[in-house]
Parts: sequence; C-alpha cells; structure tokens
Amino acid sequence: MKYISTRGTAPVLSFEDAMLSGLARDGGLYVPETIPALSVDQIAAMEGQSYEDIAFTVMRPFVGETFSDQEFKDIIARAYSGFGHDARAPLVQLDQGHFLLELFHGPTLAFKDFAMQLIGQLFQTALSRRGERVTIVGATSGDTGSAAIEAFRGLDNVDVFIMYPHGRISEVQRRQMTTPQESNVHALAMDGDFDDCQARLKDMFNDFEFRDGVRLAGVNSINWARVLAQVVYYFSSAVSLGAPHRNVSFTVPTGNFGDIFAGYIAKQMGLPIEKLVVATNQNDILHRCLSGQGYHKGDTVPSISPSMDIQVSSNFERALFDAYGRDGHAVAQLMDELKAGGFEVSQGAMQVLQEHYSSGRASEEDTSATIKKALAQTGELLCPHSAIGVKVAQEHRVAGTPMITLATAHPAKFPTAVDAASGVHPPLPPRMDDLYDRSERVTRVPNDLAALMDHIRENIRS
Repeated sequence: MKYISTRGTAPVLSFEDAMLSGLARDGGLYVPETIPALSVDQIAAMEGQSYEDIAFTVMRPFVGETFSDQEFKDIIARAYSGFGHDARAPLVQLDQGHFLLELFHGPTLAFKDFAMQLIGQLFQTALSRRGERVTIVGATSGDTGSAAIEAFRGLDNVDVFIMYPHGRISEVQRRQMTTPQESNVHALAMDGDFDDCQARLKDMFNDFEFRDGVRLAGVNSINWARVLAQVVYYFSSAVSLGAPHRNVSFTVPTGNFGDIFAGYIAKQMGLPIEKLVVATNQNDILHRCLSGQGYHKGDTVPSISPSMDIQVSSNFERALFDAYGRDGHAVAQLMDELKAGGFEVSQGAMQVLQEHYSSGRASEEDTSATIKKALAQTGELLCPHSAIGVKVAQEHRVAGTPMITLATAHPAKFPTAVDAASGVHPPLPPRMDDLYDRSERVTRVPNDLAALMDHIRENIRS
C-alpha cells in the first residue's frame, strides 16, 4: 500500500512513513493510492465480532508491511483497553430508525480517542523499532489536543506540543490538556482562533529546516492514520443494524471534515452507505459549500459547540482531491485561492461531492433546543456537537433506512452549555472527578511563527 499527496508532487510513501510524516512536503495530505474493497462476505462476517477484531479487518489492508498481523493485533488491543465500555462504540436507539453512536467512552471522553489511542501505539512501536524520536506538534479546537496528550504522555520517543486557542475551549477540554504532569507534553494557549493555530502548524511543516531539525510529526486529522482509525466504527455500527444486507445512513457533526471523510472511505470499501450528512454549527462554511455557494472564509464566531468553530476544514482537501479526479495540480490551485479568501468549486466536482455528501446546519438556539428535547423525549443528555448532529439528522432521515448520528463527545465536556439548555449539570465520570483539583501546566504563546518554533526548540528533551 502506497500513499500519495493531494497536491501531486510529494514523494510516494509507505504507510509508516506517511504516518510519521503527517503533512506531505508539498503541503498536501496523504491518501492511499487505491482504496481496498471488502467483500460482502467479509463485511457480513463482522456481525458479532469484537470492536478490535473488526478494526483489524478494516485497517489491515492499509498498513502494508509496516506491522506483522500479530504486532498489529497487539497494537489495537492496547489502544482500546482503556475504554469505559466493552463495546467501545455502543449504539443507543433514539427513535424508530434513528440511532446514536456513542463515541465518548475513551479516556478523554471524545471520539478523537479512537484515533489517538491507536496512533500513540503505532508511533511508539514504529519509533522504538527505528531507534528514533519525533516532535509532535498539534493544533486543536478542543478534543484533539486532550486526546493526543493522553495518548503520548510519558512515552519515551515523543515530545508533544499542542496549540489551542486561548479562551475559546471549554474548561474541561483545557484542563485535560494542562493537568498532565509528564515532562514530554506541553499545552500552549495561543492568541487567536483555531484557524490561526492550524495555520501556524502548517507553517511549521512547510519550514523544512525546522521540520527536519526537530523531526516534526503531526497527529492532527491531516495524518492519514487518524482518518483510518475512524473508518472502523462506521463498519461496526452499520453491521449491527444489518449491513451489508441493508443500507444505512450517517450524520456527522464536523468542522474539520475528517470524521465524515472516514465514512466516505468506508463507503468506498464497500459499506452500503446511503447518505453521509455533514452537520455544522453557525460556522457553516461546509454546509454553504456543499449547497453550491463556494468555499469562502468568514469570521469564526465562538459558539457553544467550540470544537466546530472552524473556517478552514483541512480534510475537505481530501474530498476535493477525489472530486477533481485526483488532480493534484487542481487541488494545489484551489488551496492557493483559499489563502486569498476562498474558491468556487467546479460544476463537475460539485456534482461528485453532492453524490456522496448532504449537509445541514444548526443555530445556537437549535442546538440548545435539541439538547432539551432529546433529554425529555429519550432520556439522553447530549453534548452540543452531538445535538447538532441529531437536529440535522432528523431533517435527512428516510423511511426504511436506519440513520446513525455520531455522538462525538460526552456532555460533561461542555457542562455550562448543557446545563443552560437542559437544567442538568452533567457530572464527570468517577475516574475524572478530581479534574478541577489538579494543578495546571500551560504556556501562553503569541500567534507568531518564530516565537512558537523557538519555544518548541527550547523545550524538546535531548
């Protein structure tokens, strides 16, 4: 299995090298050269299997010769051993034909744990074998950072620096990043919004002297291994509702497009997905684009669903790559236009996108109303992001096809918004009930590339 860049000029890499590189050297994102297909019999055989067994079947074709079968099985087992539910990603029925996929039973209570716990084990195994160290730098709108710090804290071969927008994430999200005491992890509160954090991250990857000097690696959703890990729960949930002998649909609350692009990969692999619905908050650039209005950046408006407060959705580049017939030159041109504010999508590419994706949005009022209504009608307490998914899913449901809405975070990660909407203050799980008492380690940093790179160089362990 080989990996190519969405911009067409970076070296073709193996899974291991693409994983450790993160962003391609031409600024693009790595994608598989081909998407392996699973047969109907292979998918049907997943019925009744453990999450770990399904994960092995789904991901094994993508890793090539990087790991032996037993090595990869052991990595998967370690990655999910700390989850708080034996099913890992259980389904809960909300209504006739509407199901909630709970993705918040990992150590940091968000869907990012499915990918990050796996990546931590993949990195540690690969780096130990190679006798190498890397410096991981990440940008987060809230959940990626805490999941990354949890996955890599205390590992010998990795230093981790996570940038988050100062004052724009929930207190629980912040404390999950700032309270770990291991010396290899660093939380950086950066001035600006998430798009600023993400832009500085890409600037670092494009500064090859810095990139090579600190052995820079990325675990944001730009990293293909992140997307790959998320493909698994599309299969596990769909099979439990009758796939491959029955179509299913998914609604995904997303700002950076990685989680729903994983659904697209599952569809390409043979999972019978009828609809993939993108659910956005008031920062609705993805919904506007998929509605034919072009991709044009605006101001990022803070919301009660902060993990989706994004204007530059990195993984949308992967979707555009396929929509433009895998033309790296065309994608590179679009990304240049994005730097100037935005771009129009060609008619042919838009037709391809709309064949695979639908979309909807939820206002702040919609989000709060959905939290309140879901609690009253189903007994389920939703986080704001999951509520956006439920609201949009209701608008896209079709009789006869189960709709699965991804519940991306535990409500306790956003207690203020949930309490205001429902009158219920969601408690943290017992294993985290001392979170507010732990001391914090955090560095306030400016939105300045040189200052950020200097800080990272000075704090890498020798």
